[in-house]
Amino acid sequence: MKPLIDALFIEVNPIPVKTAMNLLGFEVGNLRLPLAEMDPKNLEVLKQELVNRGLNLAEGLC
Repeated sequence: MKPLIDALFIEVNPIPVKTAMNLLGFEVGNLRLPLAEMDPKNLEVLKQELVNRGLNLAEGLC
């Protein structure tokens, strides 16, 4: 479970949490300024950890 927690805190919150929710198909909306999208490397870490936990990523967002 710690790797998932680490992935959810890999960047300033709420960026990874909102990104994870959107990846899982929950439409929680876009980030508002001054927040920006996740770094691509960190996004891959987050995606991989979600998959490792058996969570299905939403179609078209993978």
